[in-house]
Amino acid sequence: MVESKVEKRIIMATTHSIEGKKISKVLGLVQGNTVRARWFVRDIAAGLKAIIGGEIGTYTVLLTRARNEATERMLEESRKMGADAIVSVRYETNSIVPGTTEILAYGTAVKLE
Repeated sequence: MVESKVEKRIIMATTHSIEGKKISKVLGLVQGNTVRARWFVRDIAAGLKAIIGGEIGTYTVLLTRARNEATERMLEESRKMGADAIVSVRYETNSIVPGTTEILAYGTAVKLE
């Protein structure tokens, strides 16, 4: 379960159902996305890190923030629909143009009994 900054808690699951709960109504697709650009200073540091190996921490932080923002936008859309949960949650990443990355979060908003 992911807790959001906004009041209503929405259960999120990558499965098609919520164990112990019955889906009473399918509300439809919900999604959230964000597009982030890299910064040339990070690229220089990342290039050096790629030579010696290891995690590129600045990109990890950048993508974590982007994923959290996309998730929050998806949750807000589900709240507006009156959902209790989002099932079949998925994430995708795409490169829009060189130096940018889109994070997309999507799933099916449902009401629970």
